[in-house]
Amino acid sequence: RDDTKLAITEQYLKANNLFRNFNDSNQDPVFSEIVELDLSTVVPCCSGPKRPHDRVPVSEMKEDFHKCLINKVGFKGYAVPTEKLSTKVPFVFEGQEYVLQHGSVVIAAITSCTNTSNPSVMLAAGLLAKNAVEAGLSVQPYIKTSLSPGSGVVTYYLRESGVTPFLEKLGFNIVGYGCMTCIGNSGPLPDEVGQAIEKGELVACGVLSGNRNFEGRIHPLTRANYLASPPLVIAYALAGTVDIDFDKDPLGTRSDGSPVFLRDIWPKRDLVQAVEKEFVVPAMFQDVYSRISDGNKRWNELEAPSSHLYPWDEKSTYIKSPPFFDDMELELTGVKPIIKAAVLLYLGDSVTTDHISPAGSIARNSPAARFLAARGLVPREFNSYGSRRGHDEVMARSTFANIHLINKFVKKPGPRTIYHPSGEEMDIFDAAQLYKNDQRPLVILAGKEYGSGSSRDWAAKGPWMLGVRAVIAESFERIHRSNLVGMGLIPLQFLEGQNAESLGLTGQESFTIVLPDDLQPGQLVTVELDNGLNFQAKLRFDTEVDLTYFRHGGILNYMVRRTLGVC
Repeated sequence: RDDTKLAITEQYLKANNLFRNFNDSNQDPVFSEIVELDLSTVVPCCSGPKRPHDRVPVSEMKEDFHKCLINKVGFKGYAVPTEKLSTKVPFVFEGQEYVLQHGSVVIAAITSCTNTSNPSVMLAAGLLAKNAVEAGLSVQPYIKTSLSPGSGVVTYYLRESGVTPFLEKLGFNIVGYGCMTCIGNSGPLPDEVGQAIEKGELVACGVLSGNRNFEGRIHPLTRANYLASPPLVIAYALAGTVDIDFDKDPLGTRSDGSPVFLRDIWPKRDLVQAVEKEFVVPAMFQDVYSRISDGNKRWNELEAPSSHLYPWDEKSTYIKSPPFFDDMELELTGVKPIIKAAVLLYLGDSVTTDHISPAGSIARNSPAARFLAARGLVPREFNSYGSRRGHDEVMARSTFANIHLINKFVKKPGPRTIYHPSGEEMDIFDAAQLYKNDQRPLVILAGKEYGSGSSRDWAAKGPWMLGVRAVIAESFERIHRSNLVGMGLIPLQFLEGQNAESLGLTGQESFTIVLPDDLQPGQLVTVELDNGLNFQAKLRFDTEVDLTYFRHGGILNYMVRRTLGVC
């Protein structure tokens, strides 16, 4: 930063009482709580296999994975039958035979905007790759390896420090910048690998330096996904499995047959620091960011419309004028009751935004795939849900399309539900369309932490487009609750100690929710059922702003009316 910016920053901090001299104890703030951490207890960790907050010490990874295989289905379980625990599936890839089994790594990605912005771990990964190559180790060619930093600066210092050729030797070529494998943009696995996984019903693994690893997010075929530091991604790629104890099991052997352990090639901290000090310099950042708005040749050659209004292309399968304002009226129409709503889904705990609105690849047998195929696209052109977030008809069909979604109405995980009037099982989108034809609103029953994970606007827009008008859950993730309100949906929370099961709800009932005109934040409302029963739930409009947005039908309608000066 230049001196002018530093001076302005210092003045700002002082003006807001945020400037602190850490050598002056009189300036120490008064904290409501002090948390102490014994640094000697900090050990290398990964997290997974299904949630980013399920920490696993690396020394316990092998044991933990074995437990996950036999545990009942859940956040730490796959319920693999005993007779299938040792399943091995041979396959041929590029003329060579390999074997996959539970725990085999098939995706290894150094990815994410945050973890790749730490020069010390990135250089540690590069130096580890250098040591591995010099020891004669390699990564199996069927493992999908990639390096996608969050900044061009990373490319700069990896190249200048001389580690790039070694990363590339192990398959970690730079594939792009920004959201890649972490958001589900890993792309397809080799057909031979995918077929082997499906044939053996294997719990195959992805290891990535990302922020999220919720079910179905990374890749449909990697049922276990572990978050790890960039050098540990290299380590597990070399091992080819998470079923390894690095202290006892070698990564491979040298040309003379001697074993190579991770500790033998792990770079020393003083070396990492010395390389960082020499090659990560301010000039790199200044050079990269001085050109950040220049774009590139392909971007600069794009033709942009000059009209004030965007000229929608009705044939586009990527961008379409959304229907959010189709039924909007200039004046407020009052709070409308929800009458005899059907339950679209009966969900459990920790339903994430990846379950609600996946961003990854579009399955060939999905409603979105059928929609695209009807418009002349072939599977290789489907791309990902994330790439098509500008097209509401694709995104409506993507809602709850996660293949690992557990809906209590159906026996197997997947994007299926029951259309209650006929009792028929079908895709969730198709059922929602039938209810729409019946002119019946929809509600969702859920457990704790509904909407956890990444904040994702389509996780609120998608349910709205399906006709969902309320979500009744034991608790909500903070930002997702706000997003639901922003789309005009009603978040209702079961009272303390209650849930759908304790209230005896089957999900086959019809729900009527009448809200009073004088809504108050956090008030209790009565939910009436068609079987004569009713229960109270807490209205999770937490602020007056929430109520304002809801009365307008959501934040989008509110902003339009505000722009037009009618509110």
